[in-house]
Amino acid sequence: MNTKNNKVKREFLFTQNDFLFIKELVYNVSGIHLSEVKQDMVYSRLAKRLRALNFKSFKEYCQYLESNFDKEVGNTINSITTNLTHFFREVHHFDTIKNTIVPELVRTQPRGKRIRIWSAGCSTGEEPYSTAMSLVDSIPNISQWDVEILATDLDTNVVEHCKAGVYEKRRIEPIDERNVKRWFKPIEGKRERVIIDDELKKYITFKHLNLMDKWSFAGPFDIIFCRNVVIYFDKPTQQKLFARYHEMLAPGGYLFLGHSEQLGAYQKYFDVLGKTTFRKK
Repeated sequence: MNTKNNKVKREFLFTQNDFLFIKELVYNVSGIHLSEVKQDMVYSRLAKRLRALNFKSFKEYCQYLESNFDKEVGNTINSITTNLTHFFREVHHFDTIKNTIVPELVRTQPRGKRIRIWSAGCSTGEEPYSTAMSLVDSIPNISQWDVEILATDLDTNVVEHCKAGVYEKRRIEPIDERNVKRWFKPIEGKRERVIIDDELKKYITFKHLNLMDKWSFAGPFDIIFCRNVVIYFDKPTQQKLFARYHEMLAPGGYLFLGHSEQLGAYQKYFDVLGKTTFRKK
């Protein structure tokens, strides 16, 4: 089927100018770079908003965005962003926490050490919850430690999902049976859903954050997760972000990236410890 026929069959008129308007807006607000090949994705994601607002074309929606920017831009960004993850995704990072980072902290730091971890782009929460489980598993006296995991995301909807800690049973399949029994409780009347125990939630603070904005926290962090996030930014934006992460990391702190991401020119400020695992020099 050719592109012309695809456009004819679309429910809403979506022109190149409409796409360019949305592309520029998304970039200016979030730093996310939408290439030309993302046009169909933009159409399908935002079509739901047009239906909800009873618009007949993307031109109407773009005009609405201009005149109701503060009210609607959050919905636009939430629609565009992708939230695809699972518990213990890229398990080698969590093995590094349990087998390398935590033993090092226990060996070199006094009792009651402060541990700070940032999950930047936490999506629906599987990453920070997996991190919390890894810490509890590997620190026998964790109650004597000052542990905090900051979990942030651009999408306000997924931040609320994270806070609730409710997941479909099929989503927790990658988790070993011991941790499932320990941390996940059934929900009365909802047999296919479970909720995370408050005892695990207490280690995590969830916040909405646009990485392009000023950060309202100071660090330093022992570990920063930024996995499958920078692939949505252009190269100059990536380098600016890596510079800010470098500044926020404690000396010798760790940065985890996604499986297809690299530091580029900022590599010189980090040692490579393994696949997408970097340590601040």
